[in-house]
Amino acid sequence: MAKDASFDIVSELNKEEVKNGIQIALKELKNRFDFKGSIFEIKLEANQLVIKAEDEYKLEQVKDVLFSKLIKRGVPLKNIQFSTSEHALGGNARQTADLVSGIDKESAKKITTAIKNSKLKVKAQIQDDQLRITGKNRDDLQKVISLVKEIDLPIDVQFTNYR
Repeated sequence: MAKDASFDIVSELNKEEVKNGIQIALKELKNRFDFKGSIFEIKLEANQLVIKAEDEYKLEQVKDVLFSKLIKRGVPLKNIQFSTSEHALGGNARQTADLVSGIDKESAKKITTAIKNSKLKVKAQIQDDQLRITGKNRDDLQKVISLVKEIDLPIDVQFTNYR
């Protein structure tokens, strides 16, 4: 009997790369002319990113610089989900973002439903915050990968442990 081939669908966020991106963004912002004398801050607290700036406009500029640095470091921006901005004391603006790792139940169900509807001979199994896809035919697994890439998900997914 042929051994089943499998792979995992995961959604991971490398916190070390996020920290590196924050440090590089802070260095750039400290050297920018339009931020001389301005108050701004980017912090990573547990699984939350906190950004503070003098006003909404500067807050958006800080986010743009941070996003450009995170993209260069391979951090998926879909996994950073911002809340609405808040006004702090002194007219400062503050915004928090959740760093999402793992596939939530709704996204997992959406993926498994799409795989079942495709009529491919594979088995999708939800394991905590990831999915395991198994099948006898490697071509079917490749089709599943291309199918999952086409699904509009609120998070970025990666494909690992292909065997």
